[in-house]
Amino acid sequence: MWLFFTLATTFIWGLAELFYKKGANPDEKFAHLKICVSVGVIMGMHAIFTLLTQDIGYDPINLVRYLPVSLCYILSMAFSFFGMRFIEESISDPIENTSGAIVSLMCVIILGETIATGSIIAIVIIVIGILGLGFLENNGDTDRKKKLGKKMAIIAFAMPFCYATLDALGTFLDIYYLEMETSPLANVNEATIEEVANTSYELTFFICAILLLLFMWSRGVKFELPKQRDKVLAGVCETAGQFTYVYAMSGNGAIAAPIISAVCVVSLTLSRIFLKEKLTRKQYLFLFLVIAGILILATIEGD
Repeated sequence: MWLFFTLATTFIWGLAELFYKKGANPDEKFAHLKICVSVGVIMGMHAIFTLLTQDIGYDPINLVRYLPVSLCYILSMAFSFFGMRFIEESISDPIENTSGAIVSLMCVIILGETIATGSIIAIVIIVIGILGLGFLENNGDTDRKKKLGKKMAIIAFAMPFCYATLDALGTFLDIYYLEMETSPLANVNEATIEEVANTSYELTFFICAILLLLFMWSRGVKFELPKQRDKVLAGVCETAGQFTYVYAMSGNGAIAAPIISAVCVVSLTLSRIFLKEKLTRKQYLFLFLVIAGILILATIEGD
């Protein structure tokens, strides 16, 4: 069954990226915040369902203790949603998936861990791909500067990197939080620690969604959740993917991890089919390098 959940996670998260992009209308004011609200509300519903149906002994203090990790993930997604308004999903998603490479580097620099030669090669391939994409973005190979202006084009292209950095930081902190020997989470054991952490994250996202909703209302921005179809579907897919991810990783994490890393391939394919995104041959070349590096790194680290 782990393989089913692994493939399901890969496809569902790829589908989520498609709906995120469809919901990130560049002409819609606060579109990125509306996506955050949609995702936060659905995650909150899932967290409440978990608390009502599972006995995980949840202590509310974990909302505070897990807050650094939750904020990293939530802020990273907010940056991603903003960037989606202006950057093709085919470009942003592979860049965002370099968070795994950043985590590896953080483990080497901060924890003093060694890194395999193959992982170093994979990271170099990723860097070459990103530098190539950045060169094309800043030297007229796209017309983004003409559409957005130089300053906004740079900001938009920076958003996937902000996501990757914050998501990597959240993942790095999770190494500490999800180890029983070091975890500051209260009233947890080996069977509940991941569920408690995920519930804390979802409840925090729900609280942020309420605050963002109040902020938009104060600005006179109307937001009716039932009318936000693409944003709601994105939230449903994101939450469903988290659910299947747990079972995929618990079944055979070493094999599941590199397969799930292929989510950027799924999102690129779906974006090309449904969003009709068209890139230049040079862009596809550098994107291929980024994706290849991610898959190589995931395979090596998963062994």
